[in-house]
Amino acid sequence: MKSDYMSNNSTTPSNDASPSKALTSSVSLKKWLTLCLLLVVLDQLTKLWIVKHFEFRDSVFVTSFFNIVRVHNEGAAFSFLANAGGWQRWFFTILAIAAIVVISNMLRTSLANKRLSLALTLILSGAIGNLIDRVSYGYVVDFLDFHHAALDFLFYAGHFPAFNVADSAITVGAIVLIWDELSRSFGKKSPN
Repeated sequence: MKSDYMSNNSTTPSNDASPSKALTSSVSLKKWLTLCLLLVVLDQLTKLWIVKHFEFRDSVFVTSFFNIVRVHNEGAAFSFLANAGGWQRWFFTILAIAAIVVISNMLRTSLANKRLSLALTLILSGAIGNLIDRVSYGYVVDFLDFHHAALDFLFYAGHFPAFNVADSAITVGAIVLIWDELSRSFGKKSPN
């Protein structure tokens, strides 16, 4: 018996699948992979610009709540394990590669659900963007620095940890993924 996930989201052709369904799936996958590629390119271009124009720890005031900075994150989200001595670079590289393989497969088998496909594409693009940094530099380049005095009790000097386009894609993808799961859990059909 197939799980609910597979029966609702699988686009793997069955024995009676027509060639037109396979073609539609192929076009749909290309659409999502194109979006993924565009996001990876945007992420990498913004990081290359930062690396070219900013020294490490440079900061430029933009507004009273936003700066452009150049910081290096050798760890994971919120600099988790950033000071672990170097082994974390390869640990997070292997973890990212495994995540990319799993998410790519999930995307390929979930094309019938547009919201889920969007979520997976966003997360995939972010994972690829940050993986490129980790392999190229040994760290992830972050540059978006939002801050406010009201955040002092949560973050040092009210500065939310700096992030980048890839991190934003992962975050939005995770939100869309939760939205999709909650929608399906409460019986609402996912829009196609």
